[in-house]
Amino acid sequence: MRRRVAPALAVLFVTLTAAIGVTQTAGAGSADAAQAPRASLTTIERQVMCVTCKIPLNVAESTQAERERSFIQELIDQGLDEAQIKRALVGQYGTTVLALPPASGFDLTVYLVPAAVVVALAALLGTLLLRWRRRGRSADATPDPVASISPADASRLDADLSRFD
Repeated sequence: MRRRVAPALAVLFVTLTAAIGVTQTAGAGSADAAQAPRASLTTIERQVMCVTCKIPLNVAESTQAERERSFIQELIDQGLDEAQIKRALVGQYGTTVLALPPASGFDLTVYLVPAAVVVALAALLGTLLLRWRRRGRSADATPDPVASISPADASRLDADLSRFD
């Protein structure tokens, strides 16, 4: 019974996933055709840095931060969207203005290294757990070394235990 149900569930899952993807794509196309959402200063401030303070623009209070805010507001007033504003900021101030580095070139290592570390640690943990389980099974198979004590030690142990009874 399970052998018949599992493939049917897999087919159902793939079909539903595809249907949801088509629905979202169609909805996104009509939303883009209607009007792209306007960029807001508060949203962009959280995504860019003050180039002199090296902190997010939404918390920076320097004169350079005020210049960046006014530049961003001018671009918003021109009707540019977030991506266009970020490109203009990079053109004006360089890539250091972006809070997150671009996911290309050498900057891609910022995203790949942590993922590789997590995968390596998971593999190490899995290997250690397998060895630990094997060691536990082999220890259960070995005879108990305490059962083979000498008669003199056994009588002394009995005498010590009788004192506590």
